[in-house]
Amino acid sequence: MTAYNAETRPDHIHTLGLLKQSGYRIRSIKEEIRENLRLKIASGDTVFQGIYGYEDSVIPQVERALLSQHNILLLGLRGQAKTRLARMIPSLLDAWIPVVSGSAIQDDPFMPISRYAKDLIAKHGDDTPITWMASADRYVEKLATPDVSVADLIGDSDPILAANLKLPYSDERVMHFGLIPRAHRCIFVLNELPDLQPRIQVALFNILQEGDIQIRGFRLRMALDIQFIFTANPEDYTHRGSIVTPLKDRIESQILTHYPERIEDSKKITLQEAQPAEAQLSQLDCPEILHTLLEQLAIEARRSEYVDQKSGVSARMTISAYENLLSTAERRMLRNQESNTTVRISDLWGAIPGLTGKMELVYEGEQEGSMMVAEHLISKALRALFISYFPDPNKSQKKKNIEPSPYTEIVDWFTQGNRLETELEMSDAQYQARLHTVPGLSALVQKSIPGIRAEALPVWMEFLLHGLSEYSLLRRDKLKNGGLSFTDILNHMFSDMEDEDAS
Repeated sequence: MTAYNAETRPDHIHTLGLLKQSGYRIRSIKEEIRENLRLKIASGDTVFQGIYGYEDSVIPQVERALLSQHNILLLGLRGQAKTRLARMIPSLLDAWIPVVSGSAIQDDPFMPISRYAKDLIAKHGDDTPITWMASADRYVEKLATPDVSVADLIGDSDPILAANLKLPYSDERVMHFGLIPRAHRCIFVLNELPDLQPRIQVALFNILQEGDIQIRGFRLRMALDIQFIFTANPEDYTHRGSIVTPLKDRIESQILTHYPERIEDSKKITLQEAQPAEAQLSQLDCPEILHTLLEQLAIEARRSEYVDQKSGVSARMTISAYENLLSTAERRMLRNQESNTTVRISDLWGAIPGLTGKMELVYEGEQEGSMMVAEHLISKALRALFISYFPDPNKSQKKKNIEPSPYTEIVDWFTQGNRLETELEMSDAQYQARLHTVPGLSALVQKSIPGIRAEALPVWMEFLLHGLSEYSLLRRDKLKNGGLSFTDILNHMFSDMEDEDAS
């Protein structure tokens, strides 16, 4: 047999002799991944389940690199699923592989590379005991940090063991192997590679190219069989370190990751990764417009002049914001002793703590303050999406001599001195009642959003008011209690002028 992919552990094959009789054929880990990937591609199976937005870009490149039996460098900003991609590659491994029992580096019984395994096979021959290693145990991951040493990755001589065995430090039997030799026949992932000190990166040269390892100047020829996956953030090249050129040259495939280009893909990622409580899922209704607004927030952050674009804005921002959004609505529901509620547009302001810690601000952004930047991004997202659902107010104003603006009835009500306040914790009944006091608001929503659900109607009515404030047809102010107030924009302008004259 070429591979053993049965679900049950093949314990009936427990010696080297029985393994030979089974017809098992050895192959390197890269050959193993390549052949299993070929089968999956040919059968139409999806290898990277749950990775959205990479179907036509990153995933094909990763598959081509694996078919080429390359080591891979995934290069991209934070939150671009680099580690998640790497953690899915073990699905291409055989279910079980045989190893020499007791070997610290998972020696192949047919091709041992350690002194221990060679001596054991020489002594016992076909009676050499073997055990089976599952694919889940063949994944090793290490975060590169400045304090990682050569001993951590490669290994070191054990002076106590050398003294007890009366052996020189150069003898393999006194070596304590590091993470990389112990990842023999495994996938080894090294995250944030530029954080590794250059002298430590140099220690990887021969491992990648020749399979040699050197410990305290003693060279061991060990044909390590490892699939390397490295990840790096371009920001690290200037802020913390860089990948030394000879090492980068030895990594055969470099693949650039990116943020999702479509909002629909971003929404899938957020819903997949968020972890709301069961009660939130059963008691809260989150209209689709809120999901879209959250993803538009991330898009606006990645464009903002206040946010450091070299650092990036990860998907973790929308995930945290979504969880805070639900909790804002849940808290209001509980305080009002309601059994369920619908998430509102104004709940976005309650989700701001999920935004502020996820953005690296430039100097101008730091001067503005993280709260101000978050509110600015909410405004940008509301403005950007508004004209996707409602008539463009700018175009309506230009055509006012030809046909009346669809917003005239709504704006006129505010012009007459009326105001609308939406407290953050007002009950659903109060929320709906206040929104329905604005004439023309409900009718315009139902006309613009055909087939709208009754539960979502108040949310869309509030969204319409926010949109009009973003296009300067209404004024929106934040109340001390956390709520929002909508008023006529001209009356405020005149009152502000009168206050200045009085002073």
